[in-house]
Amino acid sequence: MYAVIFKAKINSLDKQYTQMAKQMRDLAISHYGCTDFIATTQDDNEIAVSYWPDLESIKKWKQDFSHLKAQKLGAEKWYKHYEVEVVEILRHYQSLA
Repeated sequence: MYAVIFKAKINSLDKQYTQMAKQMRDLAISHYGCTDFIATTQDDNEIAVSYWPDLESIKKWKQDFSHLKAQKLGAEKWYKHYEVEVVEILRHYQSLA
C-alpha cells in the first residue's frame, strides 16, 4: 500500500476550490482505486493524505485530465507553493477502542 502526501501553502481558496476538491476526492476513490482521502487546513497550510493499492493507480490518477486541470488551477490560483510525496506504507496498526 502507498500514500500520497500533498502539502501546500494556501494563497486563496474560493467556492470553485471547494467544489473541485470534492470532485477530485470522489474521482480518485471511484475511478482510480484510492481507498481513503483525508485533508485538513490550519492557518495557511493544507495537508492531504490519500491511500492507494499500488503505484500504477497513483500514476493513472496523476495523468487524469480533470486532475491535471485541478493541478493547473492550484498552481496558478489557490496555492503559493505545494509539494507531493509518494511513500510506501511498511506497517499499519490502529487502536481497537
